[in-house]
Amino acid sequence: MDTLHFDLSHPLGDFKPLNAVNNGPIHKRHASDQYIDNLETYRAAKIPFARNHDASFDARYGGSFTVDIAAIFPNFDADVNAPASYDFACTDEYIAVTLEAGTETFYRLGQRIEHEIRKHNTLPPKDFHKWAQICEHIIRHYNEGWADGYHHNIRYWEIWNEPDLDLDDSTNKRTWGGTKAQFFELYEITAKHLKSCFPNLMIGGPALAHNREWAEDFLALAEEKHLPLDFFSWHVYGTTPEKIMDRAARFREMLDRHGFTSTQSILNEWNYIRNWDSEYVYSIHQVLRLKGASFTLACMCEAQKSSIDMLMYYDARPCALNGIFAPYTLEPLKGYYPFLWYGMLYGRREIRTTNTAEHIYSLCGIDENGKTLTLLTHYDDDDAASERSVTLDFGKQSVYEVYLLDNAHDGVLLCETDKPVFTLPVHTCLLVREK
Repeated sequence: MDTLHFDLSHPLGDFKPLNAVNNGPIHKRHASDQYIDNLETYRAAKIPFARNHDASFDARYGGSFTVDIAAIFPNFDADVNAPASYDFACTDEYIAVTLEAGTETFYRLGQRIEHEIRKHNTLPPKDFHKWAQICEHIIRHYNEGWADGYHHNIRYWEIWNEPDLDLDDSTNKRTWGGTKAQFFELYEITAKHLKSCFPNLMIGGPALAHNREWAEDFLALAEEKHLPLDFFSWHVYGTTPEKIMDRAARFREMLDRHGFTSTQSILNEWNYIRNWDSEYVYSIHQVLRLKGASFTLACMCEAQKSSIDMLMYYDARPCALNGIFAPYTLEPLKGYYPFLWYGMLYGRREIRTTNTAEHIYSLCGIDENGKTLTLLTHYDDDDAASERSVTLDFGKQSVYEVYLLDNAHDGVLLCETDKPVFTLPVHTCLLVREK
């Protein structure tokens, strides 16, 4: 049996925004037909940010009329300064609903991925300077009230998504139809323009898919030309928290080496994936089940101790990779509970263990009254892994409520105990709250 020792005499800082997601809640305010809704369950999880990438796949967010530059500014030859050139209606509503859940929008400027045989809106804009001005007016609409707009104070503005996904000579460019050099030019023009207009906003990107050599070239150029890069966003899918934390460490080293020591490292697409071909169906099954929930919680636990500044799960939009809400009813799945439980840590200070236990992942927070809240999971990619036993040692006697997430229980109160000793089958998750 393993024992985890928590040193309550040395509380650390606040908990980072690690239960952020891609996309907001589903909530129809303008009609009541075919009504399904997850606003309240979404709000209960205290999700701090929702990145709006790929929102245009879902009609309930506004479909092809929402978020993407080509949706908001459909005629690229139109007058960039004329409010009539812009179609904000669906995006206005989508952002308003997300705010109603208590969640800030993390705005991706660009286009959704195009899996179609013919690409349309992922091709390079005809005029990079005009594209930057379009982005400027979108920001002014949502933050400064331009064109009957709002004062939402949206802080994060991300330039494009996964421009490195496909190589320059690829015949199926899904996210950026131009070359690497063309994207670097687009980023330079847009980042400089937006930062000159909005010096207090967070301007960054590039939502890197995976290509570290591409990232090195991007950061070298940004260093050489002193480009704005308030945050560096990147993506990774895998089967172990260790892979993700290793990638985080590599990107932090890369950023620091190129002089971006204060640039935030934001992982804004991640989930459980063994691979994208032969085991993709298996991966989807796990995302929707207990294993996906355990993986999510394990990654949150490790990210709090890492150089990652924000985690944004892909995806809270109804789709195959949404392990949070059921796609047709929006009822909570197993994967909802790590987000709900992590939200309960906000306002507490972190307590770390003085030791570790193999395949046991934990987070602990302490409130102003000295009461602890601890999250725990036994995660292993081996579905046949043996159960593990663990004791939680807080250095004091107390009584704890134990909430269980397993194949038969959905975050329910299991018992109260003064002996926090647990036997955990693989992928079991616990919330242990001091009374």
